[in-house]
Amino acid sequence: MHTQGIVSSILPVHVLAGLLALLVGYVALAATKGAALHRKSGRLFVGAMFTMSLSGAVMSAVKTGGLSVNVVAGSLTFYFVATGLLSVRSRDARSDWIDRAALLFVATLGALAFTTGLDASKSNAALAAPMFVFGVVAVLAATGDIRMMRGGGLEGSRRLKRHLWRMCFAMWVAAASFFWGPRGRVPDVIRIPALLPIPVLAPIAVMFYWLWRLRTRRTSRTIVGVSAPQTT
Repeated sequence: MHTQGIVSSILPVHVLAGLLALLVGYVALAATKGAALHRKSGRLFVGAMFTMSLSGAVMSAVKTGGLSVNVVAGSLTFYFVATGLLSVRSRDARSDWIDRAALLFVATLGALAFTTGLDASKSNAALAAPMFVFGVVAVLAATGDIRMMRGGGLEGSRRLKRHLWRMCFAMWVAAASFFWGPRGRVPDVIRIPALLPIPVLAPIAVMFYWLWRLRTRRTSRTIVGVSAPQTT
């Protein structure tokens, strides 16, 4: 199949998954943490984000034939959603090798982002800057994975914080790519420039709010008590 044909066949799935991810993602942000609505919208968010991030990375790889910013962003988003989900699931015999695979994946992705950024810095600063940003984020994530593995896993508020910041970062990527993407992506009827930063910054604001709330053990116990071990 021709390159354009492959992209055209994947694009509708990517767009629909992205819209669903945004819709249920904002519901999960607003819902009471650990409650039924949060769990149900979270499960839909995970499925939609998996589809959106992987389809976006595949389309970009097909179109560019190399490691583009969208390939890195899509792959990193997939990693964050996957590890964010796993952080609140019960650990079993497979957990250790899954953790190692995730660490290898994000470390490799970070190294490729930095290498591509260095090469692009000589001729294409517009490509280099986001590559370095995603490279730094990947290194920070890999560092967190190493600390978690050395400690034999996470419990209590640290487990929730890992889930929180990884899911919120993935949500931020989805929101930024839609609301701050190419003109025409947001319908003109709802395109109000002064309001566009609000949906993009909302995941970050919610993340910092709950990170602050999770400083206390009481808040952590309340959320854990509501959440089932195998939910998002």
